[in-house]
Amino acid sequence: MNLVGIAWALDRLRWVPAEVLAAVVERDGLCWAAEDLPPRDGEELTDRELAARMCAGCPVVDECLELELRTGGELSVGVWGGLCEQDRRELLAHWLRRGERWERP
Repeated sequence: MNLVGIAWALDRLRWVPAEVLAAVVERDGLCWAAEDLPPRDGEELTDRELAARMCAGCPVVDECLELELRTGGELSVGVWGGLCEQDRRELLAHWLRRGERWERP
């Protein structure tokens, strides 16, 4: 997984207000329509596999991930933007270095 590439791809959303991102994710996110999620059939999935399955084909996966990185940050839990908690936490450092979000010492 190329976390730097993901962070750069999200940079296009850096000026979109959080309220707009939230509205788009709630309106168009596949997870908000739980009946559309693929069945698990009792499978034991890793967090990564669950995230990939839940978010496969979602049209707003980038918007969801951008929103969660802004609002959850290091305390992010669950599946957001096609990534599990561990992957989002690793992504956060790269994401913070993109664009004007990076505050230089």
